[in-house]
Amino acid sequence: MKFDNKVCLITGAAQGIGKEIALEFAKRKAVVLICDVNPDTLEKTKQELSQYTKAEAFTVDVTNLSAVEGMIDKIIDKFSRLDILVNNAGITRDNLTLRLKEEDWDKVISVNLKGVFNCSKASLKYMLKQKYGKMVNLSSVIAVMGNVGQVNYGASKAGIIGLTKSLSKEVASRNICVNAVAPGYIQTEMTDKLPQNVKDKMIEMIPSRKFGTPKDVAGAVMFLASDYADYITGKVLLVDGGMV
Repeated sequence: MKFDNKVCLITGAAQGIGKEIALEFAKRKAVVLICDVNPDTLEKTKQELSQYTKAEAFTVDVTNLSAVEGMIDKIIDKFSRLDILVNNAGITRDNLTLRLKEEDWDKVISVNLKGVFNCSKASLKYMLKQKYGKMVNLSSVIAVMGNVGQVNYGASKAGIIGLTKSLSKEVASRNICVNAVAPGYIQTEMTDKLPQNVKDKMIEMIPSRKFGTPKDVAGAVMFLASDYADYITGKVLLVDGGMV
């Protein structure tokens, strides 16, 4: 898959899955733009991306629509277009429902769901004019199967699926594809810190008997953002080792 000179924006890209997605685009010679709320980590990631391609970083809170619009305007001013948007920014604030604080509900919904809306809305203004665009939204298998202690996270990720399916119908006639990727249990720094007995129980739920990797998720995103997926829109691709 080639992305030569395609202008790509990945949110929440300072580390983890977002960083891996950005790296995969960079290695394929896309122009890679990353945003996150952590400026120090973001700058380190930008330097790593710059080994492969043109890269720029924006310290932006995706819950702030005016800040997002300002970022998109800067991108258009410099590159004249935005071809690919990957809505990856997300957080967790886990707890059982009776113990879940209202602010933790609001924060997760705001970052995970409103952030997707804000970035999509700001990008669409230009994608509609250029009559081309690929949007890939990061959901989760938790949106489909649920999980104890994650009502806020599950609701936000299920909302992303609803947003993806609805938005895809609004913009399909303008050659814009909107899809979602729903990762299962992915090996990250967070899962590495879990006790072995907890990891063993998680692996028992996965038919392939292993965790996925950030690269597995990035591969799915690459496909949906590529020309191979020009006739695919409004779909959810589960990357979960057969769990759901």
